[in-house]
Amino acid sequence: MRPQPSSPSAPLDERRRRVVEKLERELGQTVLGLLRDPTVTDIMLNPDGRLWVDRLGKPMELVGTMTASNAEALMGTVASTLGSELTRESPILECELPIDGSRFEALIPPVAPAPVFAIRLKAVAIFTLADYVGAGVMTERQCALIKGAVARRQNILVVGGTGTGKTTLSNAIIHEISEAAPDHRLVIIEDTAEIQCSAQNAVMLRAVDGTDMTRLLKATLRLRPDRICVGEVRDGAALALLKSWNTGHPGGVSTIHANSGGRAGLVRLEQLIGEVSVLPMGRLIGEAVNWVVGIEKTPQGLRRVREVLSIAPTEAGGYQFLNEERNDE
Repeated sequence: MRPQPSSPSAPLDERRRRVVEKLERELGQTVLGLLRDPTVTDIMLNPDGRLWVDRLGKPMELVGTMTASNAEALMGTVASTLGSELTRESPILECELPIDGSRFEALIPPVAPAPVFAIRLKAVAIFTLADYVGAGVMTERQCALIKGAVARRQNILVVGGTGTGKTTLSNAIIHEISEAAPDHRLVIIEDTAEIQCSAQNAVMLRAVDGTDMTRLLKATLRLRPDRICVGEVRDGAALALLKSWNTGHPGGVSTIHANSGGRAGLVRLEQLIGEVSVLPMGRLIGEAVNWVVGIEKTPQGLRRVREVLSIAPTEAGGYQFLNEERNDE
């Protein structure tokens, strides 16, 4: 009697257990420990084999090493779980780590001199606005302005560069929303599962290939939301977001990438809208965005809320900054 193939009939949970065990061996104890650390936001492998970690409120730190062969085995296992492969012809892998859903970005030669990866961990603990004040990341006055904006159902745009903590700050603001308005229904849209929400009445939506944020924002309006929150907006979906905020669904929060503070974030917002419309959008921005919160990394590698700006439309059809609360310490 010929042996029967076991993989097709193996229970899915057993196959998953094997994959997880293999990934844990390949990740190693150092990385596994970091994945379980609630203060860790990013784990990175450089081409020289050095492992770096980014923790909340601390400078980036060298924590160990990983061989190129070990890294390649890890990347291959992750790719195989997705029915994909990582080769010289297809040297970039963008996905979620099967162990915990953390964002996983991997590159191999020829686009990098040696295996490189970056793991953006999913938040497991929500830091409140009070925690930000206690850690010196924002001032008490900045905190009060954000809380007031949430209470008045005003829209907040969080602006910052890569690794500044935009999503973590958004989580804190969404937590404040759930505390200030527990009866409100939240719809949250993102392309990578990073936002944490403690609200009882919340719907989480994910943009995927074939269904982008713009399409989800249109569908969201039929889901009876009180507030609409969006992860990082990167393309023409910015216009759909502003329209949804401006048509009876105020009080949301979103993030946008910009390296030079809150004002640069609005310039970037105009650029994204320009991808889908040639009409001037200054007034729409002034009406839809009420507050801009700029967060940055200090020269010491720490995070700091640089400014909290209030926005209003002008009679000429643009927008203006009314108030600014800075944190220059």
